[in-house]
Parts: sequence; structure tokens; C-alpha cells
Amino acid sequence: MNRRDFSTTAARIGLGWATGGAALAQGNPVEGTHYVKLTTPATVIAPAGKIEVVEFFWYGCPHCNELEPTLDGWVRKLAPDVMFRRVPVAFSATHEAHQKLFYGLEAMGKLEMMHKRIFAAIHLQRQRLDRLDDQIAFLNANGVDGAQFAKLSKEFAVTTKALQAKKLSEAYKIDGVPAMGIQGRYYTAGSLAGDNRRALAVTDYLIARVRKGT
Repeated sequence: MNRRDFSTTAARIGLGWATGGAALAQGNPVEGTHYVKLTTPATVIAPAGKIEVVEFFWYGCPHCNELEPTLDGWVRKLAPDVMFRRVPVAFSATHEAHQKLFYGLEAMGKLEMMHKRIFAAIHLQRQRLDRLDDQIAFLNANGVDGAQFAKLSKEFAVTTKALQAKKLSEAYKIDGVPAMGIQGRYYTAGSLAGDNRRALAVTDYLIARVRKGT
């Protein structure tokens, strides 16, 4: 979903994906068509010898929700030299609320348990989860201490991570999700690659480029 227009029609999106996908099917991904090389590299936190891959996402994005099962399978097959992490974007107040939900749960050690449940709550159960009271009620109903979350979500460590996430998305020039950032050097997304699954194939190609030092 694009930060500037969350009401983009499926037909318009499909047209862009089909164009990129047709070109990708003809050979290797093309810079400027299927991916972008950053002029100024973004910050990477992966240790030496690791290739960092970042998924930029938003819990309220239907495309992120749809991609999640495929992404999970893809992540499980990544080589040991690849470090994958998710970064929630903060395009608006609603995004920021979901961002704090992500980092608050991470601070509690409950993120892995709740990640898919949050997607299901928003997209299947039609809960917005953009108000703290609603988040607390949702977490309590799922066996997570809502009061502890409310406290942690306001602490310095969580707000710092949220700020770092915003700076990283700006460094990659992210304006829509889901999107993939590779080693602070490259960026791809479904709108470039043809669809979100093809974007993972482009990400594989870019990981290989990083390994070769190109």
C-alpha cells in the first residue's frame, strides 16, 4: 500500500505488477525497473559476514497480510549468512500506533506469539487496533499482560526503536508496503518486480549480488 493513496484500486495495482512481471520473466532483474540501488547507503545493523534483509510492512496493509504466509516460507529457507528482520513503517498516526504495538510486544518477548494474531485480528476480525485501549483489550484476550504492554510501549527503548525504524524507511525512501531492503544498498517491491512474490525472487537475486560484492 502506498503512503500517499491507500485507496488505490486493485486494477491499477494489477496493471503495474503485470508490466514489471512481464519484463522480469524475460531475464535477470533490471536496475531501475525491478529494483533500485540507493545513492546513499542506509544503515545496516547486521554483524560482519551477514547480509541484512528488511521487510518494511504495516499491520493494516492487506498486501502485507496476503504476503505473510509466503514470506514465512521464504524466510525459513534463507541461507545462514542472511539476517532477516521486519520494520513497521510510520506513515501516519495509525501506522505509528501499530508500530508501537510491534516494538512493545518485542520488548515483552511476545512478538513471535502475537505477530500473526495481529494480522488476523485486523484483516479477519475487522479490529483496528489503533487505540491503546483496544490494543490492551486485544492483548489481554490473547493471554498477554496489557498493562505491562501499555507501560513498555511508552518507554525510551520502544520510542527509540520506532524512531530508528522511521529513519531507516526514510533512508530507503519507502513510500509503500510491503517492500524489501537489502544490505542498505537495494530496494524492491511488488510494484517494481511484478507482484509481491516476484519481489522475493528479486530479493534473492540482490542477496546474491551482495555476496559477490557487486
